[in-house]
Amino acid sequence: MSEPDSPPRTPFARDRDRIIHSSAFRRLKHKTQVFVYHEGDHYRTRLTHSIEVAQVARSIARALGLDEDLTEALALAHDLGHTPFGHAGERELDRLMKPYGGFDHNAQSLRIVTRLERRYADFDGLNLTWETLEGLVKHNGPLIDAEGNPHGPYREQGLPEAIIEYAEIHDLKLALHPSAEAQVAAISDDIAYNAHDIDDGLRAGLFGVIDLGDVPLAGEALSDVLRRYPGIDTQRTVHETVRRVISGMIADVIAETLVRAQAAGVTSSDEVRHLGKPLVGFSPQMTEKNRTLQSFLSGKMYKHPQVTEIMGRAQRVVRDLFEAYQGDPGLLPPNWREGSFTDDRSRFARQVCDFIAGMTDRFALDQHKRLFDLDPLFR
Repeated sequence: MSEPDSPPRTPFARDRDRIIHSSAFRRLKHKTQVFVYHEGDHYRTRLTHSIEVAQVARSIARALGLDEDLTEALALAHDLGHTPFGHAGERELDRLMKPYGGFDHNAQSLRIVTRLERRYADFDGLNLTWETLEGLVKHNGPLIDAEGNPHGPYREQGLPEAIIEYAEIHDLKLALHPSAEAQVAAISDDIAYNAHDIDDGLRAGLFGVIDLGDVPLAGEALSDVLRRYPGIDTQRTVHETVRRVISGMIADVIAETLVRAQAAGVTSSDEVRHLGKPLVGFSPQMTEKNRTLQSFLSGKMYKHPQVTEIMGRAQRVVRDLFEAYQGDPGLLPPNWREGSFTDDRSRFARQVCDFIAGMTDRFALDQHKRLFDLDPLFR
Protein backbone atom coordinates (compact mmCIF):
# COMPACT_ATOMS: atom_id res chain seq x y z
CA MET A 1 0.00 0.00 0.00
CA SER A 2 1.05 3.58 -0.54
CA GLU A 3 2.75 5.35 2.38
CA PRO A 4 3.98 8.90 2.87
CA ASP A 5 7.73 9.42 2.61
CA SER A 6 9.84 9.14 5.74
CA PRO A 7 12.61 11.76 5.39
CA PRO A 8 15.51 11.85 5.73
CA ARG A 9 15.39 8.17 4.74
CA THR A 10 14.90 7.05 1.17
CA PRO A 11 12.20 4.40 0.59
CA PHE A 12 14.95 1.78 0.22
CA ALA A 13 16.56 2.89 3.49
CA ARG A 14 13.17 2.47 5.15
CA ASP A 15 12.95 -1.05 3.69
CA ARG A 16 16.36 -1.85 5.15
CA ASP A 17 15.38 -0.50 8.57
CA ARG A 18 12.14 -2.48 8.63
CA ILE A 19 14.00 -5.66 7.75
CA ILE A 20 16.52 -5.10 10.55
CA HIS A 21 13.74 -4.46 13.09
CA SER A 22 11.66 -7.47 12.03
CA SER A 23 11.21 -10.51 14.25
CA ALA A 24 12.31 -12.79 11.42
CA PHE A 25 15.65 -10.97 11.15
CA ARG A 26 16.32 -11.25 14.89
CA ARG A 27 15.59 -14.97 14.81
CA LEU A 28 18.44 -15.48 12.32
CA LYS A 29 20.75 -15.13 15.34
CA HIS A 30 19.99 -18.72 16.33
CA LYS A 31 19.52 -20.30 12.94
CA THR A 32 22.18 -22.62 11.59
CA GLN A 33 24.48 -21.67 8.74
CA VAL A 34 26.43 -24.95 8.86
CA PHE A 35 26.99 -25.63 12.57
CA VAL A 36 24.22 -25.91 15.17
CA TYR A 37 24.53 -23.42 18.04
CA HIS A 38 25.68 -25.97 20.65
CA GLU A 39 28.83 -26.64 18.59
CA GLY A 40 30.36 -23.26 19.48
CA ASP A 41 29.75 -19.54 19.71
CA HIS A 42 32.22 -18.48 17.02
CA TYR A 43 30.66 -20.16 13.98
CA ARG A 44 28.53 -18.22 11.52
CA THR A 45 24.79 -18.13 12.00
CA ARG A 46 22.25 -16.92 9.47
CA LEU A 47 22.41 -13.51 11.16
CA THR A 48 26.17 -13.06 11.08
CA HIS A 49 26.22 -14.41 7.53
CA SER A 50 23.56 -11.89 6.45
CA ILE A 51 25.52 -9.03 7.99
CA GLU A 52 28.68 -10.17 6.19
CA VAL A 53 26.79 -10.45 2.90
CA ALA A 54 25.49 -6.90 3.38
CA GLN A 55 29.03 -5.60 3.95
CA VAL A 56 30.32 -7.24 0.78
CA ALA A 57 27.28 -6.13 -1.22
CA ARG A 58 27.50 -2.54 -0.09
CA SER A 59 31.18 -2.39 -1.05
CA ILE A 60 30.43 -3.65 -4.56
CA ALA A 61 27.39 -1.39 -4.96
CA ARG A 62 29.41 1.67 -4.00
CA ALA A 63 32.14 0.87 -6.52
CA LEU A 64 29.55 0.34 -9.29
CA GLY A 65 27.54 3.45 -8.45
CA LEU A 66 24.40 1.50 -7.53
CA ASP A 67 21.84 2.26 -4.83
CA GLU A 68 23.54 1.14 -1.62
CA ASP A 69 20.38 1.18 0.51
CA LEU A 70 18.49 -1.12 -1.87
CA THR A 71 21.50 -3.43 -2.16
CA GLU A 72 21.87 -3.62 1.62
CA ALA A 73 18.15 -4.24 2.15
CA LEU A 74 18.25 -7.17 -0.28
CA ALA A 75 21.40 -8.60 1.27
CA LEU A 76 19.97 -8.44 4.78
CA ALA A 77 16.66 -10.00 3.72
CA HIS A 78 17.93 -12.81 1.52
CA ASP A 79 17.87 -15.50 4.25
CA LEU A 80 14.70 -14.49 6.14
CA GLY A 81 12.79 -17.53 4.90
CA HIS A 82 15.29 -20.18 5.96
CA THR A 83 14.22 -22.91 8.37
CA PRO A 84 16.06 -24.01 11.50
CA PHE A 85 19.01 -26.37 10.89
CA GLY A 86 20.07 -24.91 7.56
CA HIS A 87 19.48 -26.71 4.29
CA ALA A 88 18.80 -29.99 6.12
CA GLY A 89 15.77 -28.43 7.80
CA GLU A 90 14.61 -26.97 4.49
CA ARG A 91 14.91 -30.31 2.68
CA GLU A 92 12.90 -32.08 5.38
CA LEU A 93 10.19 -29.43 5.50
CA ASP A 94 9.94 -29.49 1.71
CA ARG A 95 9.55 -33.28 1.79
CA LEU A 96 6.83 -33.08 4.45
CA MET A 97 5.01 -30.32 2.55
CA LYS A 98 5.14 -32.06 -0.85
CA PRO A 99 1.39 -32.96 -0.72
CA TYR A 100 0.60 -29.31 0.08
CA GLY A 101 2.77 -27.39 -2.38
CA GLY A 102 6.24 -27.97 -0.94
CA PHE A 103 8.53 -25.51 0.81
CA ASP A 104 10.90 -22.97 -0.74
CA HIS A 105 12.89 -20.49 1.33
CA ASN A 106 12.60 -17.71 -1.27
CA ALA A 107 8.82 -18.05 -1.28
CA GLN A 108 8.88 -18.14 2.52
CA SER A 109 10.87 -14.90 2.59
CA LEU A 110 8.12 -13.34 0.48
CA ARG A 111 5.43 -14.66 2.85
CA ILE A 112 7.29 -13.18 5.81
CA VAL A 113 7.67 -9.67 4.40
CA THR A 114 4.18 -9.51 2.87
CA ARG A 115 2.08 -11.44 5.36
CA LEU A 116 3.60 -13.11 8.42
CA GLU A 117 5.30 -10.14 10.09
CA ARG A 118 2.63 -8.35 12.13
CA ARG A 119 4.08 -5.13 13.50
CA TYR A 120 2.19 -2.31 11.81
CA ALA A 121 -1.37 -1.11 12.33
CA ASP A 122 -2.10 -0.41 8.67
CA PHE A 123 -0.87 -3.60 7.01
CA ASP A 124 0.48 -7.14 7.43
CA GLY A 125 4.11 -7.70 6.53
CA LEU A 126 6.61 -4.88 6.12
CA ASN A 127 5.09 -3.05 3.12
CA LEU A 128 8.41 -3.02 1.26
CA THR A 129 8.99 -1.29 -2.07
CA TRP A 130 8.44 -3.08 -5.38
CA GLU A 131 12.19 -3.11 -6.08
CA THR A 132 12.96 -4.86 -2.80
CA LEU A 133 10.24 -7.47 -3.28
CA GLU A 134 11.32 -8.07 -6.87
CA GLY A 135 14.95 -8.51 -5.83
CA LEU A 136 14.05 -10.76 -2.93
CA VAL A 137 12.15 -13.16 -5.17
CA LYS A 138 14.33 -12.99 -8.30
CA HIS A 139 17.86 -12.35 -7.00
CA ASN A 140 19.07 -15.58 -8.65
CA GLY A 141 17.46 -14.72 -11.99
CA PRO A 142 14.13 -14.98 -13.82
CA LEU A 143 11.59 -17.48 -12.46
CA ILE A 144 9.68 -18.02 -15.71
CA ASP A 145 10.53 -17.87 -19.41
CA ALA A 146 8.92 -15.57 -21.97
CA GLU A 147 6.02 -18.02 -22.43
CA GLY A 148 5.35 -18.14 -18.68
CA ASN A 149 6.82 -21.59 -18.06
CA PRO A 150 8.70 -22.13 -14.78
CA HIS A 151 12.41 -21.56 -15.23
CA GLY A 152 15.63 -22.59 -13.50
CA PRO A 153 15.14 -24.39 -10.18
CA TYR A 154 11.36 -24.28 -10.63
CA ARG A 155 11.35 -25.93 -14.07
CA GLU A 156 10.26 -29.34 -12.74
CA GLN A 157 8.36 -28.55 -9.55
CA GLY A 158 6.66 -25.35 -10.67
CA LEU A 159 6.51 -21.96 -8.98
CA PRO A 160 5.66 -21.90 -5.27
CA GLU A 161 2.06 -20.90 -4.61
CA ALA A 162 3.11 -17.92 -2.49
CA ILE A 163 4.96 -16.36 -5.43
CA ILE A 164 2.13 -17.09 -7.88
CA GLU A 165 -0.49 -15.56 -5.58
CA TYR A 166 1.52 -12.43 -4.88
CA ALA A 167 2.53 -11.89 -8.52
CA GLU A 168 -1.15 -11.94 -9.52
CA ILE A 169 -1.85 -8.86 -7.42
CA HIS A 170 1.57 -7.20 -7.69
CA ASP A 171 3.42 -7.99 -10.92
CA LEU A 172 7.07 -8.70 -10.13
CA LYS A 173 8.01 -9.23 -13.81
CA LEU A 174 9.09 -12.81 -13.14
CA ALA A 175 10.38 -13.37 -16.69
CA LEU A 176 12.95 -10.58 -16.45
CA HIS A 177 16.28 -10.41 -14.69
CA PRO A 178 16.30 -8.44 -11.44
CA SER A 179 18.00 -5.12 -10.83
CA ALA A 180 21.78 -4.81 -10.66
CA GLU A 181 21.40 -4.30 -6.90
CA ALA A 182 19.68 -7.67 -6.53
CA GLN A 183 22.35 -9.33 -8.65
CA VAL A 184 25.03 -7.79 -6.42
CA ALA A 185 23.28 -9.13 -3.31
CA ALA A 186 23.15 -12.61 -4.84
CA ILE A 187 26.81 -12.79 -5.81
CA SER A 188 27.79 -11.29 -2.44
CA ASP A 189 26.03 -14.25 -0.82
CA ASP A 190 28.31 -16.58 -2.80
CA ILE A 191 31.39 -14.58 -1.87
CA ALA A 192 30.55 -14.47 1.83
CA TYR A 193 29.62 -18.09 2.38
CA ASN A 194 32.50 -19.49 0.32
CA ALA A 195 35.12 -17.38 2.07
CA HIS A 196 33.75 -17.62 5.58
CA ASP A 197 33.04 -21.35 5.35
CA ILE A 198 36.80 -21.73 4.92
CA ASP A 199 37.18 -20.04 8.30
CA ASP A 200 34.45 -22.12 9.98
CA GLY A 201 35.69 -25.37 8.45
CA LEU A 202 39.22 -24.75 9.69
CA ARG A 203 37.92 -23.75 13.14
CA ALA A 204 35.93 -26.99 13.33
CA GLY A 205 38.94 -29.07 12.32
CA LEU A 206 37.16 -30.51 9.28
CA PHE A 207 40.25 -29.75 7.19
CA GLY A 208 43.63 -28.12 7.77
CA VAL A 209 45.32 -25.02 6.40
CA ILE A 210 47.66 -27.24 4.41
CA ASP A 211 44.62 -28.65 2.54
CA LEU A 212 44.01 -25.22 1.00
CA GLY A 213 47.34 -25.26 -0.80
CA ASP A 214 46.06 -26.94 -3.96
CA VAL A 215 42.72 -25.10 -4.08
CA PRO A 216 42.73 -22.24 -6.61
CA LEU A 217 42.04 -18.84 -5.09
CA ALA A 218 42.37 -20.04 -1.49
CA GLY A 219 45.75 -21.60 -2.19
CA GLU A 220 46.95 -18.46 -3.96
CA ALA A 221 45.83 -16.33 -1.03
CA LEU A 222 47.53 -18.66 1.45
CA SER A 223 50.80 -18.62 -0.50
CA ASP A 224 50.79 -14.83 -0.52
CA VAL A 225 50.27 -14.71 3.25
CA LEU A 226 53.06 -17.19 3.99
CA ARG A 227 55.42 -15.38 1.64
CA ARG A 228 54.72 -11.98 3.16
CA TYR A 229 54.61 -13.12 6.80
CA PRO A 230 56.87 -16.13 7.40
CA GLY A 231 56.36 -17.58 10.86
CA ILE A 232 52.92 -16.01 11.33
CA ASP A 233 50.61 -17.89 13.74
CA THR A 234 47.76 -20.05 12.42
CA GLN A 235 44.92 -17.77 13.54
CA ARG A 236 46.35 -14.77 11.69
CA THR A 237 47.21 -16.95 8.70
CA VAL A 238 43.58 -18.03 8.40
CA HIS A 239 42.21 -14.51 8.72
CA GLU A 240 44.68 -13.02 6.24
CA THR A 241 43.90 -15.83 3.79
CA VAL A 242 40.13 -15.42 4.04
CA ARG A 243 40.23 -11.65 3.64
CA ARG A 244 42.38 -12.02 0.52
CA VAL A 245 39.87 -14.49 -0.90
CA ILE A 246 37.06 -11.99 -0.27
CA SER A 247 39.01 -9.04 -1.68
CA GLY A 248 39.99 -11.00 -4.78
CA MET A 249 36.42 -12.01 -5.54
CA ILE A 250 35.07 -8.50 -4.93
CA ALA A 251 37.68 -6.94 -7.22
CA ASP A 252 36.88 -9.49 -9.93
CA VAL A 253 33.11 -8.85 -9.75
CA ILE A 254 33.60 -5.09 -10.00
CA ALA A 255 35.99 -5.32 -12.96
CA GLU A 256 33.90 -7.90 -14.84
CA THR A 257 30.62 -6.04 -14.27
CA LEU A 258 32.08 -2.77 -15.53
CA VAL A 259 33.27 -4.54 -18.68
CA ARG A 260 29.83 -6.09 -19.23
CA ALA A 261 28.04 -2.79 -18.59
CA GLN A 262 30.22 -0.95 -21.09
CA ALA A 263 29.80 -3.68 -23.71
CA ALA A 264 26.01 -3.76 -23.27
CA GLY A 265 25.67 0.01 -23.02
CA VAL A 266 23.13 -0.23 -20.18
CA THR A 267 22.31 3.05 -18.44
CA SER A 268 19.16 2.25 -16.44
CA SER A 269 17.59 -0.40 -14.21
CA ASP A 270 15.01 -1.15 -16.91
CA GLU A 271 17.77 -1.88 -19.42
CA VAL A 272 19.45 -4.19 -16.89
CA ARG A 273 16.18 -6.12 -16.47
CA HIS A 274 15.73 -6.49 -20.25
CA LEU A 275 19.36 -7.36 -20.99
CA GLY A 276 18.52 -11.05 -21.26
CA LYS A 277 21.52 -12.16 -19.22
CA PRO A 278 23.12 -11.25 -15.88
CA LEU A 279 24.99 -7.98 -15.74
CA VAL A 280 26.79 -8.70 -12.47
CA GLY A 281 29.11 -11.68 -12.30
CA PHE A 282 32.55 -13.20 -12.02
CA SER A 283 35.00 -13.37 -14.89
CA PRO A 284 35.30 -16.82 -16.54
CA GLN A 285 38.58 -17.39 -14.70
CA MET A 286 37.11 -16.50 -11.31
CA THR A 287 33.98 -18.55 -12.04
CA GLU A 288 36.15 -21.63 -12.46
CA LYS A 289 38.17 -20.87 -9.33
CA ASN A 290 34.96 -20.35 -7.37
CA ARG A 291 33.52 -23.63 -8.67
CA THR A 292 36.61 -25.51 -7.53
CA LEU A 293 36.47 -23.88 -4.11
CA GLN A 294 32.81 -24.84 -3.74
CA SER A 295 33.64 -28.41 -4.72
CA PHE A 296 36.39 -28.50 -2.09
CA LEU A 297 34.05 -27.18 0.62
CA SER A 298 31.32 -29.61 -0.39
CA GLY A 299 33.57 -32.62 0.00
CA LYS A 300 35.53 -31.47 3.02
CA MET A 301 32.79 -29.67 4.95
CA TYR A 302 29.15 -29.95 3.86
CA LYS A 303 29.41 -33.72 3.30
CA HIS A 304 31.73 -34.36 6.24
CA PRO A 305 30.35 -37.17 8.45
CA GLN A 306 30.41 -34.86 11.48
CA VAL A 307 28.12 -32.42 9.69
CA THR A 308 25.83 -34.89 7.93
CA GLU A 309 25.31 -36.94 11.10
CA ILE A 310 24.13 -33.99 13.18
CA MET A 311 21.95 -32.72 10.31
CA GLY A 312 20.33 -36.14 10.00
CA ARG A 313 19.28 -35.82 13.62
CA ALA A 314 18.10 -32.26 12.99
CA GLN A 315 15.83 -33.48 10.20
CA ARG A 316 14.23 -35.83 12.71
CA VAL A 317 13.43 -32.85 14.93
CA VAL A 318 11.63 -31.08 12.08
CA ARG A 319 9.77 -34.25 11.09
CA ASP A 320 8.65 -35.05 14.65
CA LEU A 321 7.41 -31.51 15.25
CA PHE A 322 5.51 -31.35 11.96
CA GLU A 323 3.77 -34.65 12.56
CA ALA A 324 2.94 -33.75 16.16
CA TYR A 325 1.33 -30.40 15.27
CA GLN A 326 -0.50 -31.93 12.34
CA GLY A 327 -1.91 -34.62 14.59
CA ASP A 328 -2.90 -32.29 17.44
CA PRO A 329 -3.45 -28.59 16.67
CA GLY A 330 -3.81 -27.99 20.43
CA LEU A 331 -0.04 -28.36 20.72
CA LEU A 332 0.45 -25.10 18.82
CA PRO A 333 0.81 -21.89 20.84
CA PRO A 334 -2.51 -20.01 21.31
CA ASN A 335 -1.62 -17.25 18.83
CA TRP A 336 -0.97 -19.88 16.16
CA ARG A 337 -4.29 -21.61 16.85
CA GLU A 338 -6.31 -18.47 16.16
CA GLY A 339 -7.95 -18.79 12.76
CA SER A 340 -6.62 -22.33 12.49
CA PHE A 341 -7.77 -24.10 9.32
CA THR A 342 -8.03 -27.58 10.76
CA ASP A 343 -10.86 -28.40 8.33
CA ASP A 344 -8.63 -27.56 5.35
CA ARG A 345 -5.63 -29.87 5.43
CA SER A 346 -3.58 -27.89 2.93
CA ARG A 347 -4.07 -24.51 4.65
CA PHE A 348 -3.48 -26.01 8.07
CA ALA A 349 -0.30 -27.75 6.87
CA ARG A 350 0.94 -24.38 5.59
CA GLN A 351 0.17 -22.83 8.97
CA VAL A 352 2.19 -25.54 10.72
CA CYS A 353 4.95 -25.06 8.13
CA ASP A 354 5.04 -21.30 8.79
CA PHE A 355 5.37 -21.95 12.52
CA ILE A 356 8.20 -24.46 12.18
CA ALA A 357 10.04 -22.50 9.47
CA GLY A 358 10.17 -19.48 11.77
CA MET A 359 11.73 -21.42 14.64
CA THR A 360 15.32 -20.98 15.68
CA ASP A 361 17.43 -24.11 16.18
CA ARG A 362 17.23 -23.60 19.92
CA PHE A 363 13.45 -23.16 20.03
CA ALA A 364 12.90 -26.21 17.81
CA LEU A 365 15.04 -28.34 20.13
CA ASP A 366 13.24 -26.98 23.21
CA GLN A 367 9.83 -27.74 21.67
CA HIS A 368 10.93 -31.25 20.73
CA LYS A 369 12.16 -31.93 24.24
CA ARG A 370 8.92 -30.55 25.71
CA LEU A 371 6.73 -32.70 23.48
CA PHE A 372 8.76 -35.90 23.46
CA ASP A 373 10.97 -35.64 26.55
CA LEU A 374 13.80 -36.47 24.20
CA ASP A 375 16.76 -34.55 22.89
CA PRO A 376 17.64 -36.38 19.65
CA LEU A 377 20.40 -33.99 18.64
CA PHE A 378 22.71 -35.09 21.45
CA ARG A 379 21.85 -38.79 21.85
